[in-house]
Amino acid sequence: MSSAQQRSTDLASEEPTGKSTGEATGEHGRERLGLRALLGNSGFFRLLLVRFTAQWGDGMFQAALGGAVLFNPERQADPMAVAVGVAVLFLPYSIIGPFAGALLDRWDRRRVLWAANLVRAVCTVGVAVLVATGVAGAPLYLGALAVTGVTRFVLAGLSAALPHVVKDKHLVEANVVAATAGAAIAAIGAGCAIALRGLCGTGNFGSAIITVIASAGGIVAALIAVGFGKGALGPDEPNEARRALVAIARGLADGARATVAARTVASSFIALICHRLAFGVCMLLMLLLFRHEFTAHGFLLSGMGGIGEMVGAGAAGLGAAALVTPWLAHRLGRPGAIRVALLLCALTSLVLAFNIKAEMALVGAFVLTGAGQIVKLCADSSVQSEVHDDARGRVFALYDAVFNMAYVIAVIAAALLSPPEGHSPLLLAAAGACYLVGLTGHELVRRVSRR
Repeated sequence: MSSAQQRSTDLASEEPTGKSTGEATGEHGRERLGLRALLGNSGFFRLLLVRFTAQWGDGMFQAALGGAVLFNPERQADPMAVAVGVAVLFLPYSIIGPFAGALLDRWDRRRVLWAANLVRAVCTVGVAVLVATGVAGAPLYLGALAVTGVTRFVLAGLSAALPHVVKDKHLVEANVVAATAGAAIAAIGAGCAIALRGLCGTGNFGSAIITVIASAGGIVAALIAVGFGKGALGPDEPNEARRALVAIARGLADGARATVAARTVASSFIALICHRLAFGVCMLLMLLLFRHEFTAHGFLLSGMGGIGEMVGAGAAGLGAAALVTPWLAHRLGRPGAIRVALLLCALTSLVLAFNIKAEMALVGAFVLTGAGQIVKLCADSSVQSEVHDDARGRVFALYDAVFNMAYVIAVIAAALLSPPEGHSPLLLAAAGACYLVGLTGHELVRRVSRR
């Protein structure tokens, strides 16, 4: 079966109706491989190991940097300082990512994965030196910029390469394992960084040691990626350097056109954008609340320990999403799964607005992270099954850019509007409304595409 035929088959079963619904759903149910069979696929397993090691290092790096800026007694942090730190981690790649995506469609992705991971490891060590010497401001932010930019490039490459090791009809399952488990591994990496603060110290030197340890993730990921054969991860039709340079210059426009051409992909993007906007608001408020307002009682911790518990709750949400998403996608179709997830997020945000407590923050982290992951997994699968391989890298880079930019915009807006301690029921209610806007936009674009 050709790629176009496989995409047509996937589209036909995306949201089954009537009698054919049961047949399509049942057929897809029988086609599900299961975890053991997926892990038995050597190409997928190796790609999974690259993702796991890379994301473990990414989780450690972000937590180490966050601890060095937000919870470091040698430094001060207000809401805007937190927002600037988030912008440094996410926004710059949102600007350069679509252009880098053109390279993913023209360079050997195997080479990209091992080379980019090595570059990231070197940059991580450089940031550790800056942290150890007490450097703040632009130099530190530029160093973090370099690390995170390369990391996002690696993740976009992993997503673009996935259809080369897994058949189209199994992409939902593969994404559940890869993206969900990868995000959980990143959360474990963050947890390792938080735990190491107790051993290495909370000052600049301790944060630097943790940052150096995070570089091991990139080194190991590069060594694993070398094991792929040349050209095994695509692209299918690499172009010469001259054409690649032209494509880089128009990478953003190419990715946008490919997205608009596949309206189901565009509708998923709208849902994902609104989730990231709302999620960014909620997460900034929770960080500030754990920093300034929440107090430790019972098993509930405050400060960095409370953030660690919130990360753990989010990781549990990712695990729940891994279990629920395949069932929802096969039973309701990808659009139906997205609808359910957005509605659940909206209700959770509204409940948080009227009950701002540490225990509810953990519940919110579980639900919002888990339901948001359902939206992301469905969007991933839409891109992988409906966008041709010669444009997939650019679409994923655009996807990554939009994903991060929406989060940064939300965090900065929340920092400007939030009180210093983060107690703002109105902003939490606004996050709930944003989820409902995403639900409405998702449906409107899908209906236009079906006319």
